[in-house]
Amino acid sequence: MQAYHDNEWGVPHHDDRALFELLTLEGAQAGLSWRTILARREAYREAYHGFDIARVAAMRDTTLEKLLTSSGIIRNRLKVYSVRDNARVALAVIKEHGNLDAYLWSFVDGNPVMNGWTQSGQVPAKTALSDQMSKTLSKRGFRFVGSTICYAFMQATGMVNDHLVKCFKYKGAGHAEH
Repeated sequence: MQAYHDNEWGVPHHDDRALFELLTLEGAQAGLSWRTILARREAYREAYHGFDIARVAAMRDTTLEKLLTSSGIIRNRLKVYSVRDNARVALAVIKEHGNLDAYLWSFVDGNPVMNGWTQSGQVPAKTALSDQMSKTLSKRGFRFVGSTICYAFMQATGMVNDHLVKCFKYKGAGHAEH
């Protein structure tokens, strides 16, 4: 968990594949611990073609049914099928906006929200902004995108900087990796 925090969490992501992966993993995490999902990340990458959005969108029911027998991923039917459904919606977003990155980052006007928390108890589980993202994504047809999931996604992808101000990652978290 420390390595994930130090090297990945909160670093701005602008790659469509990486954004789709994190949206998928945050949805898979619903009701579970992030540690559980991180331990299965490689299995998810294998199961979902490295999160190639077009390939995931083309997955057949028979393939998804086989995934339900895999111990490497969370074997929840709704979650497994939602990945393909979300990929199909993501393709529509890409067609409309040019890429998933521009669309998702538009919720923060393209720049990370720099919070200034001094204690971990101050960090919210959701905000008005994640409520808005959740409602908008849901209306488009995305699934497993509740407000808490969206906020965790925004934190993971660097859309919001929730590193505590005393954390060595706080100041550098607002710099995007393209």
